[in-house]
Amino acid sequence: MGELKLMKGNEALAEAAIRAGADAYFGYPITPQSEVLEYLANHAEKRTGMVILQAESEIAAINMIYGAGGTGKKVMTSSSSPGISLMQEGLSYIACSEIPCLLANVVRGGPGLGTIQPGQSDYLQATKGGGHGDYKLIVLAPASIQEMVDFVKLGFDLAFKYRNPVMILTDGVLGQMMEKVELFDQIPRSKEIPRWATVGKPPTRERNIMTSLNLQPEPMEKHNEHLQAKYREIEKNEVRVETIDCDGADYIFTAFGLTARICTKAAQLAKAKGIKVGLIRPITVYPFPYEAYAKYATKVKGFFDVEMNAGQMLEDVKLGVLGKAPVEFYGRMGGMIPTPEEVFKAFEEKFLGGKA
Repeated sequence: MGELKLMKGNEALAEAAIRAGADAYFGYPITPQSEVLEYLANHAEKRTGMVILQAESEIAAINMIYGAGGTGKKVMTSSSSPGISLMQEGLSYIACSEIPCLLANVVRGGPGLGTIQPGQSDYLQATKGGGHGDYKLIVLAPASIQEMVDFVKLGFDLAFKYRNPVMILTDGVLGQMMEKVELFDQIPRSKEIPRWATVGKPPTRERNIMTSLNLQPEPMEKHNEHLQAKYREIEKNEVRVETIDCDGADYIFTAFGLTARICTKAAQLAKAKGIKVGLIRPITVYPFPYEAYAKYATKVKGFFDVEMNAGQMLEDVKLGVLGKAPVEFYGRMGGMIPTPEEVFKAFEEKFLGGKA
């Protein structure tokens, strides 16, 4: 068993980055994720020699990730919604150049500057490619602080396996709340230099050039086809999903991240009234677990999607169900968090005529 600690989510994520052997962090403060940078600044360099730098902006930070990641090092950043928006151009460059890196988005309510309260309204930005061009991020959606810790290590592993950016899509509640976590043992920083990395021109091989620029359409299309083939491979191999009590259920709640925890309690309220309810929780929101929904689409009376947004995952849920069962939605926005009682009441109104 690893070391047990009671930790705030943002600080647990930062501690996991140190223990995962990260080489560098470049970021800029923004509520509700500033503790990531603060914790790393206080702990990382003296423990592992990890480079910690507060950039002058989020735009600068993501371009530092671009440069440092191109050397084959484990690099990461974190921000919250408006800050992630500023990083989108750099993310598109990084994805096209196939540079592995890890990002954490501690989502707050929007649009615009919005509120510092939690939200899930960056789902479409994260999963559909928030910048320009045909690219994808691998997106992990933790529902606990333990998963915030675990997904740092997993995120780096996936980033280097596929040479692709990975995002941990969390929220302000998970970033600020405290839970008991089990921390994995320290992983030494790697001295290995990947064959694809930019290290000048060694005598034993040709230099590597990492760029997203190609002025000729034919090779640019060929590279795009290569990227799309990689995404299909990710979709084939890296889907992660949790299903709870779905076999024999009459209805299925579905949610990601924090809202899935709320729906777990709402499902218990339903079961107390004799209603058979299951839960599907996507852990990877890209790649999305469409097959989990298709499996139960002809076996249940309906799906109930709950999110802290206007229904951004709803499109993917409907694609998974393929019209074979009704899909209803309940959402809160602007930093509001639904309660289990609200969720159950909304479920009653939409599926049971207002009462169970």
